Amino acid sequence: MSSRRAGGALSIVLHTHMPYVEGYGTWPFGEEWLWEAMAGCYVPLLDLLDEGAPLTLSLTPVLCDQLEAPAITERFERFIGEVRSETHLRDAAGLRAVGQEALATEIDRSWGDYEHALASLRARGGDLLASFAPHARWTSSATHAILPLLATDAGVRLQVQTGVDSHRRRFRGHWAGGFWLPECAYAPWLERALEDAGVSAVCVELTDRLGVGADEHLRPLATGSGVLLVPIDRSTISLVWSDGGYPAAGAYRDYHHHTVHQHKPWNNNGEAYDRAAALELARTHAADFVSRTIMRLHTARERGVDGPLVVCALDTELLGHWWYEGIDWLRAVVQECGAQGLELLPLDEALAQTEPVDMSSPSAGQALLRHEQWAPSSWGRGGGLATWSGPPVADMAFAARAAELRLLGARERAGAGAVRELLALQSSDWAFLVSEALAPPYGRERFDGHLEGLRRALADARDGDPPAGPRNIAVDARPGTLLAPL
Repeated sequence: MSSRRAGGALSIVLHTHMPYVEGYGTWPFGEEWLWEAMAGCYVPLLDLLDEGAPLTLSLTPVLCDQLEAPAITERFERFIGEVRSETHLRDAAGLRAVGQEALATEIDRSWGDYEHALASLRARGGDLLASFAPHARWTSSATHAILPLLATDAGVRLQVQTGVDSHRRRFRGHWAGGFWLPECAYAPWLERALEDAGVSAVCVELTDRLGVGADEHLRPLATGSGVLLVPIDRSTISLVWSDGGYPAAGAYRDYHHHTVHQHKPWNNNGEAYDRAAALELARTHAADFVSRTIMRLHTARERGVDGPLVVCALDTELLGHWWYEGIDWLRAVVQECGAQGLELLPLDEALAQTEPVDMSSPSAGQALLRHEQWAPSSWGRGGGLATWSGPPVADMAFAARAAELRLLGARERAGAGAVRELLALQSSDWAFLVSEALAPPYGRERFDGHLEGLRRALADARDGDPPAGPRNIAVDARPGTLLAPL
């Protein structure tokens, strides 16, 4: 271990994912999600990454599939130029008509966000995916499936290997084996499939096993399979991502209070949004985050942890999209790390400099022994898999497993279209929208549509048939070849 890591370090992992919405649905549940995430999160994040911020970026294959869809930039430009320009004008005029000048002025100001995003993307040649390429270091399963919920080892390998192959095809030379487990859903029996696909490290949520704030969260864990388990630190993440986290502060923009056309000129206190006040608060919260992380590392060192590593993992879309000031906060965190002397490292680099805990050793501690017997864990509700398999969505979980078994039973008839439909069906997003009551009808509509698409693809499978399903999910197009080796 490098001596400069003795004091400990911070790694910020940004898990970047969007449900497969390109080409599907209309406002508010459809491909507009993708356009809004591009404008509010992805393009501003690229500005920060291009400045040299040492962050760890995970891109899911299903998001990358959408970002390389035909004419994606032109469609994004039309959304901004024809839809958002008009809705800003209408909402500002409506607010002025009822005497709400401060709110109307904020609507006018916020239009500049879209103008900047469009100008920034054009300056990059209009290719968002290629712009991400220098920064994309971690990948994920093909369509963000909850891997412990899949029915077979073959199904797990299909999701994992398709995701890895997709990443290697797009980002040649930029993968050192980092693999984001969707929803941090981990079970020990996944490790063989992960190792066989070349995975060297995954992030795991072990709060229920180890306890919030436990020192064991601050060291990577070496398993017998060779796959490194990297605990994320819930006590640090909760500063940002919790009901009482930074985004809930009064001066920040209120995501839930919006105008007729989904613009948001209010702050969390119910007043007109004040951009200058919000940016000042973001800088204050960044300084607080860094100082608390330094204290976390200092306390762990005092208790004998050598070279502790705090891993703060966040959904990228929280920053800029859900939490409007999130990218500003993140930029300030990078600056504060330099000012306060906290080493901020990409996770691959930090892991290379950190001696892992041998989980087979009695010295690892009672909570880490016999890890092969651990129950599945995730960062979902209750620390298990109930968000994607509990009573509200149990029928979806069973239907997806049955569909997987049907496809495996039809191996030689299962062409690329059928495989794509299964992968799309297995996405965690549909059950999440239902379970969390975010958009239950849309979640079930998308799930049922892919289930029916798989049924049709298997019934009609013939050599030369046009592929069904989302057209950009990259799989081997030769019938039978993708499943045969599994």
